[in-house]
Amino acid sequence: MSEARYGQDTERTYERAGFGAPVRRGSRPAVIVVDLTRGFTEAGFPSGTDLTEVVGATGRLIAAARPAGVPVVFTAIAYTPAEAAGDAVTWLHKAQGMRSLVEGGDEVALDPRLPRAPQDHLVVKKGASAFFGTSLASLLTGLGRDTVLVCGATTSGCVRATAVDAVQSGFSVLVPRECVGDRAQGPHEANLFDIEAKYGDVIDVKDAVGYLDGLPRTTP
Repeated sequence: MSEARYGQDTERTYERAGFGAPVRRGSRPAVIVVDLTRGFTEAGFPSGTDLTEVVGATGRLIAAARPAGVPVVFTAIAYTPAEAAGDAVTWLHKAQGMRSLVEGGDEVALDPRLPRAPQDHLVVKKGASAFFGTSLASLLTGLGRDTVLVCGATTSGCVRATAVDAVQSGFSVLVPRECVGDRAQGPHEANLFDIEAKYGDVIDVKDAVGYLDGLPRTTP
């Protein structure tokens, strides 16, 4: 945690409370790309903003994961027409703009700039956390993973919720700062602070790439 970024008083308060210790980095990570769909990465959609730099940094991380055979899991929020229009999904009463995330629509398609490969996994979800109501925890366990690098959008919503549920599911959490984004800088920074204090390590993408580069290479 950086005093220059958050202030000395805040840093000291959290350190005194015992927060902010570094996580244990395992040797079997997975990359989770949270909701980098067009509805979030393109400013022309109601729920979106321009996340070009986040998409680019995430692509760099994925490229570093490939040689070590690190699994990549993409997530997307998608509702049936009935869910989007009706009262069944309580979250949509609060987040009205997300009613446009309908199955089969342009907004729920993964950003085409991402380097998706046939071996990558896709988890479709209805809520903020990539773990809630999905098979993600069992997928990661089945793949023998012990650490997750969480990328995506938005930092204050689905990224933070995923980070919280990841550590509660027994996985160490790393969040490459350049690989996550939000609609506004304030919520983005506040939630990175919260993740760093309590749930995982917020690191530079260079550090994340170095971690992946240090893993054993898979046989071609």
